[in-house]
Amino acid sequence: MVASALIRAFNQLLASGKYQELLALLKGIRNGITYGVKIRFPHALVMTFLFREGTLKEKIKIILKATFQHARNLACFTFSYKFIITVLAKLNNQKASVHGGQKKPWQVIVAASIAGYMVFGENNPINTQINMYLLSRIIFGLCRLGSERGYLPSSDPDEGGRNWFSLFAASVWGIVLYLFEYHRHTLQGSLQSSMTYLYDDSDIWHNIVDFLIYNRLPDA
Repeated sequence: MVASALIRAFNQLLASGKYQELLALLKGIRNGITYGVKIRFPHALVMTFLFREGTLKEKIKIILKATFQHARNLACFTFSYKFIITVLAKLNNQKASVHGGQKKPWQVIVAASIAGYMVFGENNPINTQINMYLLSRIIFGLCRLGSERGYLPSSDPDEGGRNWFSLFAASVWGIVLYLFEYHRHTLQGSLQSSMTYLYDDSDIWHNIVDFLIYNRLPDA
């Protein structure tokens, strides 16, 4: 069978180790698309049907558009980052390691920064959410690194006292509630909605219906 012969030939090529860098770029695109769909589709599905107004057709269109954009951006970023890393390695007469062993720190920063500017530099809801997600992880990671290197208190609660995670939590919640109360417009729309529900709407009721059953009366 032609199909079986093609599959065997392709499997042999994959197992041979040839064209490793090119194949890594192709699989990077595949993994970016797959991960983007897995992450964005269920999130968009839930958020759209919970908080969006409109017809079923309009909601489905919103879900598919968000899923496509997330998957496309991750695929483009992964390809761009790996491609730039490969080019920088070639220019420095290095062999670009598939597992990152040969990457130099400056190459990683340059490649990721260029790819990030090209792919995630446009200010739109999907990119905003992804960049904000990464920012929170960056801050958390830097706090952990600072603790490991002795610049911040230990993260081990068994050592007594307040650890870096407690300081991190206090800073995050203190700042976000300050912004919500006094500069609400600076926060992302979905965060504004969530915090309005928690902190503003819980101050308003008229009877037992909108005290226990509904957040707001159905006709309000």
